[in-house]
Amino acid sequence: MTSDVLDSFINQATARCDLQSEPDDCVLALAPLMLDLIVHASTFLRPHHYLSSDAGYTRNLIYEAPNKALSLYALVWLPGQWTPVHDHGSWGVVGVVEGVLEERAYVRVSPDRGADKEIDLVRGGIVLLRSGSVTSFVPNPDHIHVTGVPTERPRAVSLHLYGRTMNDFNVYDVEARTRRRITVPHNES
Repeated sequence: MTSDVLDSFINQATARCDLQSEPDDCVLALAPLMLDLIVHASTFLRPHHYLSSDAGYTRNLIYEAPNKALSLYALVWLPGQWTPVHDHGSWGVVGVVEGVLEERAYVRVSPDRGADKEIDLVRGGIVLLRSGSVTSFVPNPDHIHVTGVPTERPRAVSLHLYGRTMNDFNVYDVEARTRRRITVPHNES
């Protein structure tokens, strides 16, 4: 089931992405659309988009393009739930529908040799995204971060639009100086 708001967002996002050849231009074109989408999230988000689990943050698929070039998820973050340190290998635009989402950045200080070892990361800045906020990222340089909700904050819900079906990404072990590709599950709409 879709809504006019969601259909319009998908159509405009697809059209704008088709016009852009660079990820940074794509997120620049899509951020205003995400800002409008989160304002109207109640018109298309259904109970199954708010599914959560005590085991970890939950990814609920809202839309996947037939050609896999776009995907939209509702992520639900209960207090104390965090991603691993990761990157996406894609551009993305994120809007917060409810709560406060925290993003802690990492910066690669070793040269990118394309290898999965001898990767040196240091902690970077922190961004607190309140309900109504929009942020974006591009794949080069890698956008390495950890995202979640501290235990003292209430649940957060965010919408994530990616430039591909986000079914895998790189996770980093900061201490071991390694990364590996993992498959990430999601709930189907």
